[in-house]
Amino acid sequence: MRPDMPAENAVDHTEEAARLERAAGLYPEDAEALLLRAAAHHELAGDRPAATALYDRLLASPSGLDDPHLVRALKAANLWQYDHVAEARAIVVGIRAARPQTPGPWIVVAEALEAHDELDSAEETFTDGARLLIGDSREPTSATRPLLYGRHRVRRMLGADHDAWDALADRLHDASSAVRLDELHDPKRVWSLGSSDPRELAAEIARLHAELGAFRREISRPFPVAVLHWPEPELAELLAAYPELAAEYPSHSAHVAAIEASLRELAASGTPNLGIVSGTVPSYEAFAASEGASPGDATLLPQYATTLAARGRASAWPPEPAAACWCGSGRPYNACHGNRG
Repeated sequence: MRPDMPAENAVDHTEEAARLERAAGLYPEDAEALLLRAAAHHELAGDRPAATALYDRLLASPSGLDDPHLVRALKAANLWQYDHVAEARAIVVGIRAARPQTPGPWIVVAEALEAHDELDSAEETFTDGARLLIGDSREPTSATRPLLYGRHRVRRMLGADHDAWDALADRLHDASSAVRLDELHDPKRVWSLGSSDPRELAAEIARLHAELGAFRREISRPFPVAVLHWPEPELAELLAAYPELAAEYPSHSAHVAAIEASLRELAASGTPNLGIVSGTVPSYEAFAASEGASPGDATLLPQYATTLAARGRASAWPPEPAAACWCGSGRPYNACHGNRG
């Protein structure tokens, strides 16, 4: 549940954290997301006190936060990593008592307990979150499913028998993965690598080879072909900062019309997995910095779109006819850009 981190191994986490903190000062409306990413970079750099300072800065913000419980949970998990155990425990108790209405705090707290071998407490936390946010639903949202998967994993480690929620986790996971959830969470699979029995080692290696093959098949699937969409306020901010991109975007209405036209052409040519990714100026600037290029370079735009799609940010196109149009107008798709008349 931490903010997405760059996949590049060579990133300078301290420098990236500093850049994101500067960006937070320039874009206060995005400060929460930017500072959370900066704190995550500090953690990756090993500077956990600096990460705690950013979490405290966010929690002291007079403007309020989108998810203060998530910030507290991330602070607790970070404190635990550098032996501020008593303070971390106190925050965890407070979060559980507050019963947050979003899954992120529950997941972060439960995973922190699990990471420190407090499996019973982790199972209770996953269960409390699932009971509050999933209840009797047989089709939980994608945001709440990690509660079920984490609970399943911890219960397997505890040797607990499958219950109805474990069965639901199996069904949801196994429908979209080549590797069964029970196999992923099998404690014997984890522990057998420490065995001195050659037969057990050979069996484990065979399982790992099978899983690796399935994983390679999964990652070999092409990412959705995604077209970059700039919401109107973001496009205005982008062009004000980088007027050299005006040739790419003569107006917002022309921009959204071109998106729909290009997607229809791709669909007519038989291209599958079409999608739309929405850009923001801060994330585009961060991407340009990671590439060592100027945001005014138009050749970065398709790379930025591909990167967003690779990180799971693409929305499938076309939407359902009665669903809200992708352009942000608030009208149904079939009455907006989906209206072929």
